[in-house]
Amino acid sequence: MTKPAVLIIEDSASLALGFAAQLEEAGYDVALAATLAEAREALATTRFSAALLDLQLPDGDGLSLLEKRAAGSPAFVVITADGSLSRAIAAMRLGAFDFLVKPVAGTRLLATIRAAVEQAEISSPDTRDAPAEDPARYHGFIGQSPAMRSVFRTIDQVANSRAAVFVTGESGTGKEVTAEALHSASRRRDKAFVAINCGAIPENLLESELFGHVKGAFTGAVENRIGAAKAADGGTLFLDEICEMELKLQVKLLRFIQTGMIQRVGSPRAEPVDVRIVCATNRDPLREVAEGRFREDLYYRLNVIPIHLPPLRERGDDILLLAEEHLRTIAREENRKPFELGSATRAAILTHPWPGNVRELHNVLRRAAITSPGTVLEIPDLAPARFAAAPADLTQAAEDMVRAPSPAQPPVQAGPAALDGQQLAGMTLAAIERIAIEAALARHAGNVTRAAKELAVNPSTIYRKMERWQ
Repeated sequence: MTKPAVLIIEDSASLALGFAAQLEEAGYDVALAATLAEAREALATTRFSAALLDLQLPDGDGLSLLEKRAAGSPAFVVITADGSLSRAIAAMRLGAFDFLVKPVAGTRLLATIRAAVEQAEISSPDTRDAPAEDPARYHGFIGQSPAMRSVFRTIDQVANSRAAVFVTGESGTGKEVTAEALHSASRRRDKAFVAINCGAIPENLLESELFGHVKGAFTGAVENRIGAAKAADGGTLFLDEICEMELKLQVKLLRFIQTGMIQRVGSPRAEPVDVRIVCATNRDPLREVAEGRFREDLYYRLNVIPIHLPPLRERGDDILLLAEEHLRTIAREENRKPFELGSATRAAILTHPWPGNVRELHNVLRRAAITSPGTVLEIPDLAPARFAAAPADLTQAAEDMVRAPSPAQPPVQAGPAALDGQQLAGMTLAAIERIAIEAALARHAGNVTRAAKELAVNPSTIYRKMERWQ
């Protein structure tokens, strides 16, 4: 069998020979180039599966090889010093497969080159660019607005890269759908996609959920656990609500990204893991960095490929496409005949601001479908539809009960003084609790973290209750 060919483009002879020795011992056919001119000559005469590229070369910038690369070029792995991290990120955006920071551990070098070679040598046709039967559908998304077309193009461009992706957008805009699209459009699609919600898991358990633990590592650790990172080995690890992660754990995540190694809680041994990291937040990450809640070095490690999802109100007629698709799904799940949107409802849907985005749209339509006696839905006024389960005055009373007091205002006491007994008659505690939570979510545009802070509960509590209501 022919050995995979790897080109090392590095002007430091000692480093180049060190890399070459490790790669040759691992079974690769290695060639060396110390300048851009030598690299171009080698690339023109030999087909390489991967290339290790230093950006600082005597006769020019290594980025020029990425800017002008031809079809059939190798998978480029950029190697750089810490001070050039921003340039390495620029290389990833030009299509580099991955980047390494000097000095590089041998295990990290070999794992990265192996992954790069595997990508370059997959001979099966890549079907992700094949035209879809429905132009409004894309890997779980529904839409064809210019804003969403831009998102789809970015996903196509970076799907096969190992670069970390940072997805931002309001709550309910489809951040997890984006992560799943990146996975399904990539060559990692046959491996696992593992999602972790950093805001829904208690702080003391998140490290174990992420990196795993060994039996007896702490009270309750009754068996070994591999953790999400190891479970996603070869695939994609999605870290939702990344800005909720504690600073201490952010340090460990940064080390994992830098080394490609994990260490289970209670274990003395580190293990290599190959994952593509996608993270998401509905906060402003730069503000979190400025206010000291999120590490700046971790942010720049994760924000290699930024994707911002537009809110639903900025997606034009996509809203109607989504509404019709959700109604088809709801009709199947509720065993009902297909629903239609009345003219007044269509107009209301297009003009409503949708602070909860797609999630709010789905909930409004499900509520309307369940309560509708016929198949034509008329919801001319969407504002009260979000809280159709309770009278408007009771909803307002619940909002008053959970509203944070101002400094000049004494705290509102829960109980008979806060709510009229007649309003509570016949209602369960669970129903009142749901009203309070939905009211808090409405005030914070669907932001679970802020609503949880106002209600003095853990965000995971609200997530669990929302899942139960669904």
